[in-house]
Amino acid sequence: MSGRNTDAFDDASVAGSNGAANGGPGGIGNSGNGSRRQASQKQVEKIVLQYLKTKGYRNAEKALREDAIMDGAETTIGDLASVFPASEMGSDANVPEWVLFYSEAEQGNPDAYSQSYRELRRWTDSSLDVYRHELYAVSFPIFVHAYLDLHMRGLHEKAAEFMEQYSRDHVVHHGKDIETLTTLKTKAHVEENALAKLYRENKYGIRMTRVGFELLLSFLQDHHFTLLMRTVNQYLNIRTIDGAVQIASESEADVGITGHTQNQLDHFNSQDIALGSAPLDPFVRDEVERTLQSEAGRHIKDSTTEEASALLDTFARAKQDSTTNALSARDAIPMPPPRGVEIEQQIANLKALRKRVALSPAALPSVCMYTLHNTDNTMNCATVSEDLSLMAGGFSESYVKIWSLKREPLRGFQSNFVPNSVNSEEDMEAVREKTGEDSRKLIGHSGPVFGVDISYDSKYLLSCSEDKTARLWSLDTMTNVVCYRGHNYPIWDVSFAPQGFYFATASHDRTARLWSCDHIYALRIFAGHLSDVNCVRFHPNAKYVVTGSCDKTVRLWDVQRGSCVRVFTGHTGSVDTVAISPDGRIMASAGEDQTVNVWDLGSGRRMESLTGHTGSVYSLAFSQEGTLLLSGSADETVRAWDIKRTSTASDHPIIAQRQSEQEQSKATDPDAMDVDSDGKSAGNIAGSPGKDKADTATNGDSKKRDAAGIWKSKRVAESDALLKTWRTKSTPVYNVTMTKRNLGIAIGAFTL
Repeated sequence: MSGRNTDAFDDASVAGSNGAANGGPGGIGNSGNGSRRQASQKQVEKIVLQYLKTKGYRNAEKALREDAIMDGAETTIGDLASVFPASEMGSDANVPEWVLFYSEAEQGNPDAYSQSYRELRRWTDSSLDVYRHELYAVSFPIFVHAYLDLHMRGLHEKAAEFMEQYSRDHVVHHGKDIETLTTLKTKAHVEENALAKLYRENKYGIRMTRVGFELLLSFLQDHHFTLLMRTVNQYLNIRTIDGAVQIASESEADVGITGHTQNQLDHFNSQDIALGSAPLDPFVRDEVERTLQSEAGRHIKDSTTEEASALLDTFARAKQDSTTNALSARDAIPMPPPRGVEIEQQIANLKALRKRVALSPAALPSVCMYTLHNTDNTMNCATVSEDLSLMAGGFSESYVKIWSLKREPLRGFQSNFVPNSVNSEEDMEAVREKTGEDSRKLIGHSGPVFGVDISYDSKYLLSCSEDKTARLWSLDTMTNVVCYRGHNYPIWDVSFAPQGFYFATASHDRTARLWSCDHIYALRIFAGHLSDVNCVRFHPNAKYVVTGSCDKTVRLWDVQRGSCVRVFTGHTGSVDTVAISPDGRIMASAGEDQTVNVWDLGSGRRMESLTGHTGSVYSLAFSQEGTLLLSGSADETVRAWDIKRTSTASDHPIIAQRQSEQEQSKATDPDAMDVDSDGKSAGNIAGSPGKDKADTATNGDSKKRDAAGIWKSKRVAESDALLKTWRTKSTPVYNVTMTKRNLGIAIGAFTL
């Protein structure tokens, strides 16, 4: 990586003027001359322009010339000196000294630091996504030195207010330093504290792109924030680089202060979190046990009683495990009183548990692929219900479409029915439509639909749209029940909590929000991401929410407190999908960087980076044991990854055979992927519009078709954890799901 060290002004010159800048003998704070004439703004701009030209800062000089109207002859140091008494600056003052002297009027204002930093923060928030992260990195040392300077000037109350107001911006990456700096109360504390001396005696290294640095310099000049400009010059060592600036690691010597931990994310991620399973409601537990005992105690012995007896044993083991790992009633989020559907769902889960297929590297899951044809690139999202009875998709034409995977007719209510006349199941059946098809459109949004999710009991569907709303639909009546408003910009994703009732949304307004189905306003607002929040998912115990963002980070939020408790950094592109293992211990994330990152939620550390995809990753899903991960991508593949690999896994004969086949494939076809694939597309559904994401799949990679008509992508180094690749025919995979029995489900839209 090439770069150069950049300072806004000459270091030696600034160092020589510290006495005046800090209110010394030459400072404005000690001057009693009330008749001093102020330099005109044009004169100062011309002096700065002359200095930039002398030092060779051509881009900054050009920007200043374009923004400022320069008229008349060039102003010189002598011209500026004629405005002020020579005794105050000296006849040999240079440009940096004059600029610092001019800033004394700003230093005399006790609120100058707060006002200028507030404007810098506001400008950074509104900057382009590509530069926002590096501008936030610059704001931290500026924040520290503004706080320390307020103490050095004796403005201790202003310093405390400044720390309280803006410290939250930096607590994630610099929490330990913030805690130490908060303890400083006087000028003597600043002079004696080791951390304060470290910041004041050393320059803080920063990496910035050249454009980002020029934008910062132009902003400070345009707004005449000479106090902040002095801080940038005196205490920062800015290194401009080519390419994007990533979040710095502790091992990078040119970032931060040498010998001092720069990125203190591990300290922030050490907060205590409860990852246990959600406690089973006592009423539901007792009713499930009573129902199974009733079935098992029947005098007539048949398959039903035998199954009930087996389910009782399974339920006893599951109850013991849940008691051991469950959250306490105090930690669990409040839920409404249970209904009969929870009991039915628990019994269905027990049946699925008994029939679950145990997966391993030698026993991979089956994957059923649903391919939607004739979509015209207008389908934006898709999902499938937990019981595999329904599939739903959101479309750019502002509607949601539902398909019955059991081929049963989807019948809504007749248009002329009277709600007050429905008092029983028989009345509801009487007012239903007499006939129906196995697909149905739900119309209500006024913009493209970007996210859909179906409740665990398949009774309700959530959708979110560009129209800034989320809508709750009844799948019994096929009608819109509630419209939720609160976001200020388009909503990209929506997700039900595992137990229903609560749901979360992710939006372009950089926030995620928590809702309950019985309130039309948001219960919590999760704010902290620097850019769009692309995806949102609940933790299995519903106590936490995970969000992925365009700012290349993933965050874990506490639902009850509304605060962030974990930040995961390491992606080099936008994060578009996240998934959490059923045991709640592991999280996976992926997106535009084509890499699947696996994280330990307890420590906040990255366990592994899985590479192999050649397109953006759209969806992730864990197996029920949490040992296998499925991913669906724009590269038209579904891939299986081994998450918890053992040291002897590579010795398995099937894996050894697969590695041998890979080596042979490389020898015969240099362009072939490292892992062979024989997946097929099954379960086609016709007559549905398509999806914008397909553009990424077909245009994002340089690809060609082989003799079988299958896309072949550029070669990418594949991780050892890759177990298998299933390829589709020109079908980017938008959604992957693992059922309770460990059957893989994939959904995609055929593209030409």
